[in-house]
Parts: sequence; C-alpha cells; structure tokens
Amino acid sequence: MQTMTFTVHIQAPRERVWNTMLDADSYREWTRPFMEGSYYEGSWDEGATIRFLSPSGEGMVATIERNQPHEFISIRHLGFVAHGKDDTTSEAVTSWAPAHENYRFEAVGGGTQLTVEQDMLDDYVPMMEAAWPKALEALRALCEAKA
Repeated sequence: MQTMTFTVHIQAPRERVWNTMLDADSYREWTRPFMEGSYYEGSWDEGATIRFLSPSGEGMVATIERNQPHEFISIRHLGFVAHGKDDTTSEAVTSWAPAHENYRFEAVGGGTQLTVEQDMLDDYVPMMEAAWPKALEALRALCEAKA
C-alpha cells in the first residue's frame, strides 16, 4: 500500500470547488475517468456512511472521518459493496482496509489548490496515476465554467 498525492489549481473560490466536488450531479461528471456512470449514496457529513458505486451497484463502502467545510474532508474506506451488501470483514478487505482518501482545499493565488492524498494498493497505482489527473482536470473545468 502506498499513499498517492495529486494536486490541481482551480481558478475558483474554495466554496465553489467544495460544492462542485461533492454535488451528486457534478460528482458523476468529474469521476468519469474512474468509471463512467459512477455515483455515491449517503452523506458527506462527518461520521456518516457513504457508498461509492458503479452503475451495476458494486463499489466501496466508507465513512466520512472528518469534514471541515471548504477546508478538509477525510474518507475512511472500510470495504467493498458486492451484490447489494457491504463487505468489511472478508480477507480480501482486511488485507487493505481501512484506507484513507483525503482532500485539502487551500486558498492560493486567487483560486483554490486542491490536494488529494489516497492510500492505494500497488496493483491499482497505474490506473489511478492515469485517472486522477483526468478527473481533477474535469473538476477544474466544471468549477471554472461556473464563474
């Protein structure tokens, strides 16, 4: 497991970047590089359970470990969602969980610097190295188009 870091500068205030990133409709747009049609169910509220799902309903189950609006959000991934059920105890899950995905929003140069840190299994690093820059570019485009 390693922690991957990605950064993008967006010419928009932190509030707009935060709201665009977490909004259910725009989430579907900026996350396309990971999987077309992906979505989430649940809440971004601190302590809440959230599921990140593919169109078939498979995906990841997590909790929101920290939520400091417009500054920081930490997702604690706990396991998989398969066949409509959360799996947080199988050997396939306990070999990596919990894992974190953190977002930092900093006001920089009249815009926002968004930094993503994500714990990742080595097998998935190449896919994420390809997908994250595209996803962050899509998020940047969405945020800057709203100006």
